[in-house]
This record gives sequence, structure tokens and C-alpha cells, in this order.
Amino acid sequence: MSRAQNYSDYLMLDELLKLQQPKSDAPEHDEMLFIVIHQVYELWFMQILHELDFLCARLEHGDIPRVLHTLGRVLKILKTLVGQIDILETLTPLEFLSFRDRLESASGFESFQFRELEFVLGAKRPSALEQFAAGSLGRDRLEARLQQPSVWQCFLRLMAASDYEIPARLMSPDPRLPTEESSEIQALLIEIYRSDAVLMPVCERLVDLDEGVQEWRYRHVQMVRRTIGTKRGTGGSSGAPYLQTTLFRPLFPDLWAIRTDL
Repeated sequence: MSRAQNYSDYLMLDELLKLQQPKSDAPEHDEMLFIVIHQVYELWFMQILHELDFLCARLEHGDIPRVLHTLGRVLKILKTLVGQIDILETLTPLEFLSFRDRLESASGFESFQFRELEFVLGAKRPSALEQFAAGSLGRDRLEARLQQPSVWQCFLRLMAASDYEIPARLMSPDPRLPTEESSEIQALLIEIYRSDAVLMPVCERLVDLDEGVQEWRYRHVQMVRRTIGTKRGTGGSSGAPYLQTTLFRPLFPDLWAIRTDL
């Protein structure tokens, strides 16, 4: 008779707690924090992707209560991601430099899960695939995500199912293209805000999601500036200067564009 599964077995703690392997000599005390924080980030990215896949399914089914609940959960996770930056910022520049060379070419640019998040949220760039070798897990997952509808496209389908006339070209766009502004969609969104008490809260929660991602990007840029200044990033990236170019790019531009006309 096999023994009952316990807490450690269920969470696979024996395996999990062996995954933190500092590369520096001694090793440097602060490298453990750096590893743990980024491993936790990847776990949260995995959970957000799990939630956004569920969100798209609920949008397709018109399940508004679960849509709002799921968006609320994602927002809480994003707040946690921002909070983790507070912990990472306890690393002084010199503490980070004590083990930075052990990262070699490793860089956050190689996080295929974060690229997946961008794709799911509509910030699609086929060129991002070039960072990952053909046949690798990251490349395969990004190629699949590139073909899938984004959260915004799923929301447009919900609008169509709610008797809003979505132009055919917007209902079936090239899934590989990023979300772009549409004056036709903006006119419908204004109508929703003025007279649709069911879909309007979904719109506002999507704005919250967009703002939450932008907040995380901003805090991430400031953390990089605080830690390495304008030095080049690991993996050959330009570091903070590149990250600054990603700021204030809305994921759902139509929801921001209508604010002036409401």
C-alpha cells in the first residue's frame, strides 16, 4: 500500500528547492535573492497565462461574471509583480555587480513566457521569435501564440455576440498583427460606455489590466536604471534605454482613445 501524499509531495518541494543554484564563487550572498525573484516571476507569468487563456474562453462564452473575476485575479497578480520589484531594489549596484558577470549572456529578453504574455495581450511582434532557436520550447510556444486570438480579439467577439456590428476585417484579422486603433470600434465603445451596463465594467477592467502592465514596465525600467544606470544590459541589450521605449504603449489603444470623447 502506497503512503499518503503529503504537502512536500504535492508541491514537489524536493525538486523545487534544488533549482536555486548560484553560479558565483563562494557564492555571493545576494545572488540567491536574484535567482529566487526571477524564478518566482516565471511562476507568476505561467499563472497569468493560465488565467488569460481562461479569460479568453469566458469571453467567447459571454460569461461576464467569470470574466470580471478572472481579470480581478490577474490584476492582483500584477500588483504582486510590482511589489517584488521593491524586494529586488534592496540589491545595491555593487551587490548586483558582485555576481553579474556570472549571468554571461542570460537576459530577461530570453523570457519566452513574458513574450507570450505580450502576444496574448495583443503586442505581437513576429521578430521576437528570432531570439529563440528553431525547435526550442520558447520558439514553439511563441509560434503557437502568434496564431491565437489576443484578449482584445476575444473581447471584440463578445461585442459582436452582444449585437454590436464589428467590421468583418476586424473580426478575422491576421492574428500575427498587433492591436491597432479603429475609429469604428471607438464609436461602438462610446456607445457601450453610455448605455451598456453589462459590457462597460468589462471595458474598465481591461483598462485596469492595461494600466497594470504599464505600471510593471515603468517600475522595471526604474529598477534597471537604479541598479546599472545606463550600462548595457546582460545578453547585449541596451538595458534601460531600450526598456524606456516600451513605456506608455497601450495594449488596448481604443479604450484610451475614447476618453476625450466621453
